[in-house]
Amino acid sequence: MKQLTLSNPFKSSGKGLHTGRQLTAEFCPAADNHGYKIQRVDLEDAPVIDCLADYVVATNRGTVLGRGDVTVSTVEHALAALYASGIDNCLIKVDGPELPILDGSAQPFMEAIAAAGTVEQKSDKDYYVVKHKIEVSDPDSGSKIMILPDDEFSVEVKVNFNSPVLANQYASMEHVDEFAREIAPARTFVFVREIEPLLAAGLIKGGDLDNAIVIYDSPMDDARLAEIAAVVGVDVPHVESYGYINPKPLQFENEPARHKLLDVIGDIALIGRPLKGKVIATKPGHGINTRIAKDIRRDIKRQEVQAPVYDPNKEPVFDNNAIRTMLPHRYPFLLVDKVIDMGGSYIVGVKNVTTNEPFFLGHFPQEPVMPGVLLVEAMAQTGGMLVLSTVDEPDRYSTYFMKIDNVKFRQKVIPGDTLLFHVSFLTPLRRGCAVMKGLAFVGEKIVCECEFMAQIIKNK
Repeated sequence: MKQLTLSNPFKSSGKGLHTGRQLTAEFCPAADNHGYKIQRVDLEDAPVIDCLADYVVATNRGTVLGRGDVTVSTVEHALAALYASGIDNCLIKVDGPELPILDGSAQPFMEAIAAAGTVEQKSDKDYYVVKHKIEVSDPDSGSKIMILPDDEFSVEVKVNFNSPVLANQYASMEHVDEFAREIAPARTFVFVREIEPLLAAGLIKGGDLDNAIVIYDSPMDDARLAEIAAVVGVDVPHVESYGYINPKPLQFENEPARHKLLDVIGDIALIGRPLKGKVIATKPGHGINTRIAKDIRRDIKRQEVQAPVYDPNKEPVFDNNAIRTMLPHRYPFLLVDKVIDMGGSYIVGVKNVTTNEPFFLGHFPQEPVMPGVLLVEAMAQTGGMLVLSTVDEPDRYSTYFMKIDNVKFRQKVIPGDTLLFHVSFLTPLRRGCAVMKGLAFVGEKIVCECEFMAQIIKNK
């Protein structure tokens, strides 16, 4: 699948939830591999903040991103909408310290994205594939988030508040296609008893009954209610019993839980890649959401490219017989057994290393180790398959090394290992020359990497 960006820019205007200021955010198309970035156009030099968990600086009633003295808050609803729409690259220009709250949900952003349209880009999507359970928890609050391996992205949320109105609720999204209809309209919520402390902390100055669900669940006299209403700038609500005091009814019976699910998606977007995995969140909040996003970011930085997923039961893209029709190599120098995945700019090959390899006779008899030069050659052969797939009649062409750079050998390869080669273009194919990056994996570990240039030549 290819990366996506917006076809056209769009603007969203409204007041900020915490500052109460009138704000405008412009969502702009961005280049391949740009990711999500927010630009503070109201400040000198218009500084840019990457929308990554690395830059989360606060999580009180919203996710706040910052670099140095520059911050921007309430980013989660817009990021959830971009993420659920499959958009990989977007520049958000905002003229203040937060994004507009609009109606407290992600629906206005989803509608604007649908109207603007999306366009496919040249680069392939770079997924973060969950291969084992990832878990974070907070014993004090009872919050926990667990992410399990799955072929798709899905989310389950369970909330539990000490409230006679909002106790246990559950929400789920089995497929991201459900987001626009089932999750995006869910509004943020607040308890009346929380409003005074939040105002004292300098927050929710722009909150009102139009952009948040307000829950009345503890005794409060009319005079105190009137004081809170005056500070917030709304009419004194008529409250006869515990419950939701908004004039607009709930859109879903479990709307608060659905909004928590929305927030989880917005914070997961901060890993910087679309995720394949099942998220199960118990009593989530921005703090624990961004904690697990930071854990994933650390894993991404530790190993920029994940080891490919290898299912030996899956039909290969090219089996050994098909490879032999494309590559001129034969025993003992054909070093790719099959190709298991290929996109427009990358390819994944497999080599099963057995004790019967002829080079083990002399390298070394007592301690067999696959020669590093053959690891590079195997990656080059895999890259040759990628290059040859771009031409008609590939059997009439051959690829030849022109240059090898930045070779690193990280771990021995021995009999019994299964090598996975991930080779991708570093630059577009030009004038028959391809510059590629190769990575060789055993399990989850990189054993060798290099950059190389190859030339494709038509056989005489």
